[in-house]
Amino acid sequence: MKDFANFEEKIGVVFNNKEILKQAFTHRSYVNEHGGSYSSHNERLEFLGDAVLELVVSSYLYKKFPEEKEGVLTSYRAALVNTITISTAAKKLGINDFLLLSKGEAKDTGRARTFILADVFEAVIGAIYLDQGYDVVHKFIADNIFPLTDEVIKKRLWQDSKSFFQEKAQEIVSVTPIYKVLEETGPDHAKNFKVGVFLNDEKIAEGDGVSKQEAEQEAAKNGLEIKNWFD
Repeated sequence: MKDFANFEEKIGVVFNNKEILKQAFTHRSYVNEHGGSYSSHNERLEFLGDAVLELVVSSYLYKKFPEEKEGVLTSYRAALVNTITISTAAKKLGINDFLLLSKGEAKDTGRARTFILADVFEAVIGAIYLDQGYDVVHKFIADNIFPLTDEVIKKRLWQDSKSFFQEKAQEIVSVTPIYKVLEETGPDHAKNFKVGVFLNDEKIAEGDGVSKQEAEQEAAKNGLEIKNWFD
């Protein structure tokens, strides 16, 4: 049995309704395996939490960057609330330790787990909002998401990595990057691609993804890290 009191202590929030916190961690697969209704799992809370997260982050960015254009603010927000960012925040909070999953889902620690963690993070936001109100959920988001803003901007995580890598490559070494598929694995319905990004004949970095486009983005991002081209 999960001890959600430990999670409450970690985030500094004591729930009035303990069941809504448990629900936030309950994946659909767990309900299917153990019995329960649609309202027993976290998808409705996730729906609500997603909206609350966007509102709080939008308000924060609006105030933090009073001179910035709407399009740039939208890009900043997308980078702060995307699956990778919020799943990383979820891992830091130890959300993995409290997940209620089916036996099958519990074995999967790869890409699928990243999405589950992001969904649960949003469901927790929804649960806090319902149980504690706006001020408390605002503090939770401020503690766990706002500090990531500077890194997002410094590393241009709000910008398309391929475009940024090409911009830097042309500016610094006058070369247009080339992407090559290095490896394809898995069946047709679940392929994984490994792609290399090259400057002339030199391989700079590699990236993995479930599509060529995703692998190219990952390779470009890794190339920016290797070349230290974020500054």
